[in-house]
Amino acid sequence: MHSGIDNIRYGVITVSDSRYNKLISGISVDDPSGNYLKEELNAKVYAIIPDNRDMVIGLIDHIIDYHDIDAIVITGGTGVSKRDSTPETLEEIFTKTLDGFKYLFHKLSYEDIGYSTILSRSTCGIYRNKVIYSLPGSLGACKTGIKIIKSQTGHIVRHLNE
Repeated sequence: MHSGIDNIRYGVITVSDSRYNKLISGISVDDPSGNYLKEELNAKVYAIIPDNRDMVIGLIDHIIDYHDIDAIVITGGTGVSKRDSTPETLEEIFTKTLDGFKYLFHKLSYEDIGYSTILSRSTCGIYRNKVIYSLPGSLGACKTGIKIIKSQTGHIVRHLNE
């Protein structure tokens, strides 16, 4: 069931060192996950940034300050490599964490990819009265996450605006 999804305004952020480095070098960037989310959510804002704590927080603040959005969906930076720090960055700023998102994401992911879902560190929470989702960088993970996002964001936003 969709809960007012047509009225939700989204921003999409891709967190990827390699894509960002190509972008600033003037090289064509292939971003299947970011493009998928941008199209599926009719995103008002879209950006690619490196896996950098200060840049992630700065861009989130910028989007909230200068764009009329309800939710931000981040893809990438959730793995286990040294540079992957999106979940830790978001945990610093969330005023409320919606743990059910990651549990449901893992359940749905398990049905698709089995035990490999343990590598996902997806998360969701509230910051500055906006809902922020963080998904792995793979297209498959974004297709899994979008099911939950489209179904529940309207409901969450309604609660935030009460």
